[in-house]
Amino acid sequence: MHDEKPDISDTLAQTNSNFSRNVARLPLPGVERQDYPVKQLTLDLHADAPPLLENFVAASNADLLAALYEAIPVADVPQHLFLWGDAGSGRSHLLRSVVTAAAQAGRPACYVQAAEVADTLPEAPALLLAVDDVEGLGPEAQIALFRAFNSARGQRMTLITSGCAAPLHLNLREDLRTRIGQSLIFEVKALNDDDRLAILNAQAAARGLRLDPDIVQYLLRHGRRDLTSLLRTLDALDAASLERKRAITLPLLREILQRDLNL
Repeated sequence: MHDEKPDISDTLAQTNSNFSRNVARLPLPGVERQDYPVKQLTLDLHADAPPLLENFVAASNADLLAALYEAIPVADVPQHLFLWGDAGSGRSHLLRSVVTAAAQAGRPACYVQAAEVADTLPEAPALLLAVDDVEGLGPEAQIALFRAFNSARGQRMTLITSGCAAPLHLNLREDLRTRIGQSLIFEVKALNDDDRLAILNAQAAARGLRLDPDIVQYLLRHGRRDLTSLLRTLDALDAASLERKRAITLPLLREILQRDLNL
């Protein structure tokens, strides 16, 4: 096992090109801390929107979203966070989003997928480090994350991790599970049908579309239920309606769902 730490800029470039410029100046001492408003609904929820905290629909996750905003500034005593939930609940979106927000605020930040970690993790003073899907960490990578937790306070690092289950049920080293369990723990709660219905109607209204209730109900029953897929279907309906100069109908929705299995 190697004790040499990877260069933080190299690691950012290797793990995800979108975050290769996430190392920036730290906030200056004495600069007033920013207030980050928590938004329950976004004004721009298009399927191709980049992962940002502002375009995550909080719904039942308002406390979690507020905690992520609180984690953005550098703290003398960092408060780590652990997010868990089902696939498609938005865990990866949130980890990528908080890294982006920290970088935009001038804090060094890095996102890594656990499966890509070898035997080292990036470390730097005041770094915000997000490690996604910790159940995918190999034996050496688990030791690396345990070391990062141990050195976090001295370097004022914040660790935000995620997994498929609560810490007690993760198949990890006991000492690492204990460290993760000392974080603030949040279950990322999936949207319910009322949330999905409200979002679809709001997005349709923003596009100037008229969706009959039976169309929305059919989509919720027969289409993919994750928000990204629902919004892609809405985009496809919008485009087809404009192209054919016809209203959105159930036959048109059925045609789109059958034509594009990737929705």
